[in-house]
Amino acid sequence: MTWSILVRDPETGALGAAVATRFFAVGALCIHVEGGVAAFATQALINPMYAVNGMPRLREGQTAQAVAAALLAGDDGRAVRQLHILDARGRIAQHTGAECVDWCGMVAGANVSVAGNMLAGPAVIERTLAAWEAGSGPMAERLLTALEAGEAAGGDKRGKQSAALKICTRDPYPDLDIRADDHPDPLAELRRLVAVSKQHFAAFRPFLPGRDSPCGVFDRAEINAAVARATTE
Repeated sequence: MTWSILVRDPETGALGAAVATRFFAVGALCIHVEGGVAAFATQALINPMYAVNGMPRLREGQTAQAVAAALLAGDDGRAVRQLHILDARGRIAQHTGAECVDWCGMVAGANVSVAGNMLAGPAVIERTLAAWEAGSGPMAERLLTALEAGEAAGGDKRGKQSAALKICTRDPYPDLDIRADDHPDPLAELRRLVAVSKQHFAAFRPFLPGRDSPCGVFDRAEINAAVARATTE
């Protein structure tokens, strides 16, 4: 019912994921990203417990392949699941169950994994991957461009309804986490939200507490000055 892309920036270590589908609120259940840990997607007949049980293993430093193997071994429904993981070191694990709905499959490159099921055809994930690898610039725009390339190749064969995008750098919580849960053109809505995030949120986010700064910056004058600079540039 879905195709998704997981990516890693080898220079900064940032991790990202994006997904699109003809299904309500896919971002609530499908993609999971944690800074310094992994980007993770569960799809087809989603098993939400994959992320619940898998992320702690990834935090411990287990490889993507080891975590995927453990999750699948414990799931009698593995034949109807699709799972892929990109860990913080760029290692990739992918699984498409034998009973996932056609067209279904997976492709991968350096620091990028794409998987999908119930698609118009293999060109959906192939063009998604190619667009990512040919792209440049901010991760959010590259992810959207990649999904748009997959959509142009036919996307989910039932149509479109929801999409989501999540990016993390150093922290357990995201730098950007946006969703279009029920929209006639969800990827266009994500593009609008990315643009809105640059008006205030992108300048505000670096001041929040995180792994490198347990208290963050709480001087309102400093925060407001940074936001003002960002909105006038």
